[in-house]
Amino acid sequence: QIWQGMPPFADLPALNAWLEARCIERWSELSHGVLPGSVAEVQARERMNLMPMGRAFDGFVEHTKRVSPTCLVHFESNRYSVPASFANRPVSLRVYPDRLVVAAEGQVLCEHARIVERAHDVPGRTVYDWRHYLAVIQRKPGALRNGAPFAEMPEAFRKLQVQLIRRPGGEREMVDVLALVLQHDEQAVLCAVELALEDGVATKTHILNILHRLTDGKNTAAVIDAPQALVLDQEPRADIGRYDTLRNREVRHAS
Repeated sequence: QIWQGMPPFADLPALNAWLEARCIERWSELSHGVLPGSVAEVQARERMNLMPMGRAFDGFVEHTKRVSPTCLVHFESNRYSVPASFANRPVSLRVYPDRLVVAAEGQVLCEHARIVERAHDVPGRTVYDWRHYLAVIQRKPGALRNGAPFAEMPEAFRKLQVQLIRRPGGEREMVDVLALVLQHDEQAVLCAVELALEDGVATKTHILNILHRLTDGKNTAAVIDAPQALVLDQEPRADIGRYDTLRNREVRHAS
């Protein structure tokens, strides 16, 4: 009865949300049949006697994969990027219904949304994360110019790249700006780049200055409320004439 008249869904989470809502709705409509009341009413009474749920079962299918020299792992005709430091190395690919998790050396390296294609005539797709290739462009800045992973960068980074590569040394500057996401929050770096583009000064130095102002502004010092006993009885006054007195003393000592 639930599946009758099911509307189309864009993705699996949308289907699961609809299915949960329909189940809860039907529970209140259906009579239990054995115990008095509806299914929802019987469940509410039983819930008080149930044990608390433990940790959710982490259900996945695990495969051992070797990362390609181009920092990709293959699964179901599709390719997914992995951090460049694990190129040509074995990793563990954990397959969930909606995502893929790549792990190695006891830690999770990255995560991708799983592509599920039912048509066999559809060519395989490649999913890049441009952050995975930062180590590559630090050694070879020229790879930034036509590298497919960097077509997925945020718009502000792509606009900055267009301006920087027009001048000598611009590729190296762009690499240094992108590398800032390794030490700073990515949204803060993006904000600094956007402000630099608005100012019309698309340089690494200007972006660094803006980024430092943005990050340092979060660490404002607390206002100190000094007690009345520490107030000065005689406030210092600005008297530039005293500099002449100091100068005369220095002349006398020198003589």
